[in-house]
Amino acid sequence: MAKVVLQTPIKDADLENIKAGDIIYLTGYITTCRDVAHRRLIEEKRPLPVDLKGGAIFHAGPIVRPIKGQKDKYEMVSVGPTTSMRMEKFEKEFIKQTGVKLIVGKGGMGQGTVEGCEQYKALHCVFPAGCAVVAAATVEKIVDAQWMDLGMPETLWTSKVTEFGPLIVSIDTHGNNLFEQYKVEYNKIKDLELVEIDKHVSFIK
Repeated sequence: MAKVVLQTPIKDADLENIKAGDIIYLTGYITTCRDVAHRRLIEEKRPLPVDLKGGAIFHAGPIVRPIKGQKDKYEMVSVGPTTSMRMEKFEKEFIKQTGVKLIVGKGGMGQGTVEGCEQYKALHCVFPAGCAVVAAATVEKIVDAQWMDLGMPETLWTSKVTEFGPLIVSIDTHGNNLFEQYKVEYNKIKDLELVEIDKHVSFIK
């Protein structure tokens, strides 16, 4: 498979041939966006101060530091993914309202996000855990910071990135959920292994 690099702004057609399990990269802009930002938009009905139409978000709480001698300029030190499932109850409506096309985080997401990705044409991807410094290395510069009153982890940091990844597609635009598919396969294997194990330890009371 040829290397797939999505470029923001992302269009629906860019996502048609991408399937759960594929590995992709992102060039363009990505905004860190976690629990509180989702809650503000969905529950408090506060418009996001960032235009995400055709864009990408990262479920992450980065470590950022000011650039010495440059007012209101920052650099990314570390930006590792946070657990995406924490945003599950908001994500379908978030996709609908914002037009975001790429959601990056850690671990899988649920049926609501699957429906949102299928209906409004978006992807959820997993960034490998434990690679926060590697992720920061793909950040060319931080171009914007909004809602800084929330503190560093929850601020909406928008960064320019080049081939940010690798990103493992966990939910595609066709209703496929990689984590749920693997659960079925793992459970089949587990049941067979338990039968085999029981043959050897069934004498234990």
